[in-house]
Amino acid sequence: AMPGNAADFPAEESFHTFIEQAVCLFTEETNYRSSLSPFGIKMVDRLTGKPLHLDISDLPMKRGITTNRNKFVLGPSGSGKSFFMNHLVRQYYEQGTHVVLVDTGNSYQGLCEMIRCKTNGADGVYFTYTEEKPISFNPFYTDDYVFDVEKKDSIKTLLLTLWKSEDDKVTKTESGELGSAVNAYIERIRADRSIVPSFNTFYEYMRDDYRRELAEREIKVEKSDFNIDNMLTTMRQYYRDGRYDFLLNSTENIDLLGKRFIVFEIDSIKENRELFPVVTIIIMEAFINKMRRLKGVRKQLIVEEAWKALSSANMAEYLRYMYKTVRKYYGEAIVVTQEVDDIISSPVVKESIINNSDCKILLDQRKYMNKFDAIQSLLGLTEKEKSQILSINMANNPSRLYKEVWIGLGGTQSAVYATEVSAEEYLAYTTEETEKVEV
Repeated sequence: AMPGNAADFPAEESFHTFIEQAVCLFTEETNYRSSLSPFGIKMVDRLTGKPLHLDISDLPMKRGITTNRNKFVLGPSGSGKSFFMNHLVRQYYEQGTHVVLVDTGNSYQGLCEMIRCKTNGADGVYFTYTEEKPISFNPFYTDDYVFDVEKKDSIKTLLLTLWKSEDDKVTKTESGELGSAVNAYIERIRADRSIVPSFNTFYEYMRDDYRRELAEREIKVEKSDFNIDNMLTTMRQYYRDGRYDFLLNSTENIDLLGKRFIVFEIDSIKENRELFPVVTIIIMEAFINKMRRLKGVRKQLIVEEAWKALSSANMAEYLRYMYKTVRKYYGEAIVVTQEVDDIISSPVVKESIINNSDCKILLDQRKYMNKFDAIQSLLGLTEKEKSQILSINMANNPSRLYKEVWIGLGGTQSAVYATEVSAEEYLAYTTEETEKVEV
């Protein structure tokens, strides 16, 4: 029993009895209990401060409560959203998970640096964009020259994004010709290892060889069906000495497949309509590679506010594919956002993210009290769940430092937990600028 609950108990369901008979009913009453699972995260009972072991990925699936491990996290600025995610991600990583993070606010810089120091530089890769050292990739590079169907399709999608604007329609001929060109280029670099795989050499292959082969075909391809000159002109800025020649011609060739903690911090290019979608596709391709090739290893893709880039027309199908497919490869996708309007107005989020996220995590929603009916309708929350969510941080114990979080599983189980950590963990997770500078 909990103090205060008696006020809501109907009088017609109460009766007088003896203490011996009354205590027999206690077997049906309990407070929060730890999950009987070897995998999970450490949370805290909101009332007593008792540590709890909580599995929100595997056990709910085994019991049929959820059908996937995907998660949707909603919390306004200052609600402890990034802090909770740091707490969750660190524990998943320490239990063997491969984590790929797309961030737009340096929320995971401290945790990544801690992991990098702990592994003596072997893990904890932090990509960020600066004018002095811009983000650089090489989508054509693999250690073993293995290019499966998904890898080839990913390169083709990337090239279409470089070529076409969001409003341009891609024809079957254009898609087919680019796919054929990618396939032919891959065969060439496999046969001749002296060719350095990069966008530069691919561009030269398209300009010098594929264009000539196209002109010599018996069945002519009209420019109205596939305008290779237009494509080469548009992509020129990504080629050698072009404005963005750094983007797809990395010479470092870091093998991300074996790295277990990777953060892509792209805050400085999130408003760049040319770079942002390209970088996002490359990141997703890196995760797809992990998903397909790492058998029996847990994979986790976390997309913070950067997921907005995926809502464009060219990438909507890509996002849908990820959310529906990742479950089959022992993986989970997590979207974290603070803007209610984004989730309400985006059909991609409604159809792909929310419908395929059986675990929903909400933080303090007092800022959105007036909009909560829309959130409740969108997420399909019951009145009981609404009451739980609106009780977050309403009666916190002043002697403890913690923030509360609501976790709902499959629409059948839900509870409010506390995120309470040690001073060392707090300093690693904090996103307060003054505290980060001191650390």
